[in-house]
Amino acid sequence: MPYSRSQSHRRTRQRNRNKLRRWLVINLILLAAVIAAAVWVWSELRGDENRGTVDKPRTETAPPAESQATSPAAPTESSAAVPSPLASPTPEETGDRSGSVTFAFVGDILPAARVAELMDKYGYDYPYREARSLLEAADLTAGNLETSITTRGDPAQNKQYLFRGPAEALPAIKDAGFDVLSLANNHSLDYGWVGLRDTMDALDDIQLPHVGAGADAAEAYTPRYLERNGLTVGFIGVTRVVPETDWKAGTNHPGLAEAYDPTKVIAAIREAKGNADLVVVLVHWGIEKAERPDDKQKTLGHAFVDAGADLVIGSHPHVLQGFEAYKGKWIAYSLGNFVFSTTGNPKTSETGVLQAECAADGECKLAFNPMLSKQSQPAPMEPEAAKEILNRLNDLSYGAIVKENGHIEAK
Repeated sequence: MPYSRSQSHRRTRQRNRNKLRRWLVINLILLAAVIAAAVWVWSELRGDENRGTVDKPRTETAPPAESQATSPAAPTESSAAVPSPLASPTPEETGDRSGSVTFAFVGDILPAARVAELMDKYGYDYPYREARSLLEAADLTAGNLETSITTRGDPAQNKQYLFRGPAEALPAIKDAGFDVLSLANNHSLDYGWVGLRDTMDALDDIQLPHVGAGADAAEAYTPRYLERNGLTVGFIGVTRVVPETDWKAGTNHPGLAEAYDPTKVIAAIREAKGNADLVVVLVHWGIEKAERPDDKQKTLGHAFVDAGADLVIGSHPHVLQGFEAYKGKWIAYSLGNFVFSTTGNPKTSETGVLQAECAADGECKLAFNPMLSKQSQPAPMEPEAAKEILNRLNDLSYGAIVKENGHIEAK
């Protein structure tokens, strides 16, 4: 066929039209996919807003479930949705909740040692996955950070256990729902003032408040105030477990707020009572592995309440101790280990979340949610095991009744 410019032009135009149609079809398909994805993301976010929070991505997913002895349990639908004793009251029971604050309290948190190895393997959020729903549900959640967070410093002498963890582990603690941590314990200075300073700096970097330690006594004893639902809560952290005298904060000396001489603690509580509606004291005290508080714990707990504390929350014994109703206020003598390395004593794996709902006048309703920690991951107990723990706590409590549903009431 002889060459024809007009025919060639027609063929070129036809090919161009075909290319344009294909281009339009492809772009329409891509546009539809983008719109569909946007609609799906928007609906998911709307759904999360209606549930009260947007889930944060995990650092790493848990491994497939194997035997309980070798692999941590993957989160289950039933445990993630576990009801808490103070949750789900009817509107008639609660009325206007703007005049109250809900709390969640736990014991010792150790993002170091064996726990750090597990977090490296399963993700920094691994220890909190099964308890997260209870921690996030509270207006304010608090615990004891039982380690320094540092890569520097000289190790303390004459100590059997020295702990330090990575700063990368802290955001997962905050994301799990924690609002304040106490540093007043016998491990915050395992790597000296350098290690303690790094710990405070790391917490400040992620805006996670802390109490109980500082560059001097004035900072260490200063209450930390947080506001929720129109109420102000003052938190104070103190310890009566200090390995060395020079760990104590002084006028021009960094360290911890100690309670061997309670004078400064009493002054801090009174100061907080003048500035806050509610005062919470987080205290490290007692004898390791002892299920009952010693006389010093009882004396100090009563003195803290007499000075104005509404809630006194204890840690350090590594096992659960009972509760006391004293002059209309509450003392939890030990909440045991929460996230900790597994020991040979099975009772150190018994833990839980203490809930409190407190009004502005200091009247609080309490409930305890028993948990069992397996491979440093606390999770709700089976009903019969939980009932046994609650019955034992009832026997260990003073002036208080711990019911089988977890509620704690004054006698």
